[in-house]
Amino acid sequence: MDLLKRLSYHVLSNNFIKAGKGSSDIKSNLKSIGIDSDILRKIAIVCYEAEMNIVIHSLGGNLHCDIYEEKIVILTEDIGPGIPDIELAMTEGFSTAPDSVRELGFGAGMGLPNMKRYSDIFEINSSIKGTNIKMTILL
Repeated sequence: MDLLKRLSYHVLSNNFIKAGKGSSDIKSNLKSIGIDSDILRKIAIVCYEAEMNIVIHSLGGNLHCDIYEEKIVILTEDIGPGIPDIELAMTEGFSTAPDSVRELGFGAGMGLPNMKRYSDIFEINSSIKGTNIKMTILL
């Protein structure tokens, strides 16, 4: 189970102009190596939701895509403030996004639920220092 390739992107807080660039690049890279379109769709959703959560809710962080023969692993690590109640945050429709973000059309409270729904394995850890999410999609 050797790592074939890692794609990494730095994601800035509140940068809605570049938001989605990492997830779009990951999708293009995976498409170019022949990843099945149904799997590609799942990966695109989890990447975009993860990237937007970093933009909206953190002080910035990183998005990684680890490519293996039998799976794709999407990892995020962000800097604070963390998620005080992960169970509540996993509830569809629950959001702590400010009104300014909602006015842009984001922050509907579907990010974490969609990440879990479209991952074969979903892991999340959070503290006041930041949040780490690992999403595995089996090939």
